[in-house]
Amino acid sequence: MEPDLLGPPYERHTIDLGSDDEGSVVATLVRRRAERPTGRAVLYVHGFVDYFFQTHVADFFAERGWDFYALDLRKYGRSLLPHQTANFCRDLGDYFPELDAAAQLIRTEDGHDTLLAMGHSTGGLIVSLWAHARRDAGLVDGIVLNSPFFDLNAPWFVRRPLAAAVARLGRRAPHRILPFGLGTVYGESIHADHRGEWTYDLAWKPLAGFPVRAGWLDAVRTGQRRLRAGLDIPVPVLLACSTRSYRSTKWHDAASLADAVLDVEHMVRWAPRLGQHVTLARFDGGMHDLTLSGPAVREKVFAEVGRWAEAFLGAGPTASRPATPEPRRAEGAPEPAAETTPHADAGTAA
Repeated sequence: MEPDLLGPPYERHTIDLGSDDEGSVVATLVRRRAERPTGRAVLYVHGFVDYFFQTHVADFFAERGWDFYALDLRKYGRSLLPHQTANFCRDLGDYFPELDAAAQLIRTEDGHDTLLAMGHSTGGLIVSLWAHARRDAGLVDGIVLNSPFFDLNAPWFVRRPLAAAVARLGRRAPHRILPFGLGTVYGESIHADHRGEWTYDLAWKPLAGFPVRAGWLDAVRTGQRRLRAGLDIPVPVLLACSTRSYRSTKWHDAASLADAVLDVEHMVRWAPRLGQHVTLARFDGGMHDLTLSGPAVREKVFAEVGRWAEAFLGAGPTASRPATPEPRRAEGAPEPAAETTPHADAGTAA
């Protein structure tokens, strides 16, 4: 491990992944150790046009005895090399080697006996597919999905017939840039220079995102089809999302109280296809990255994750610890007795 750009107590480890058709490939594992380790660890995986900067999430876990790890996938953030196409892949399975390497380091080299995987947006889809593919390896003990990318946020005609045509294009011309993108509404809603409260590197997470390429869309569509056909993830899963989506390409204050990137009803619809033990939690006023929502909402998100982990992993983030000395509580993190957020078994979701 070497010092990370976030400064102490963050460290990072570069994972050498060989090379592909663009040249050398790496991934980057960022680590923050807990002051009182418990043998438990979190592996966080970001979404599209993203990288790890959410230190308040690491604070929440580390102050409760969980060592925190975040993986900047190949061609993202810390792992993006000058010769590479930003955030590009042709198969979501391309990310499995760095997930395998991260889990190996966490489990074997650092000696953790419990591993919770967290995936946001596209990272949620990738983690789900990886957990299914590695279901017999015992790599993870539970999964938290933060607004996972389970379907394209578009009308049916675009999601199905048009997406199928684009997928065929993606196989012939994978780097072809498509005539649509993410827009700036979500970026405006979270960045401190605009209407949000968070500071991050706009070179790695541009306000309007990176170009959407045909090969990437084909990879995502293929992964989503696998998910919708049904996965067999053997460990408990918590799927968390907002109660509503914001669909306009123009700014309105409502964008700060909804998912301005994906259709949350798609997440609810496809949640039961993950496995046999799925819990659904929805948060009124939640944004696309729930942990970047307003303070009151993210407090409820952290409280729900804590209760769920305590219930299903045996000793979650809210498990009691020695009273003295009392650790500093992370900004926005709940006290152990925080109010329960409504949730339901995803097996009954519409």
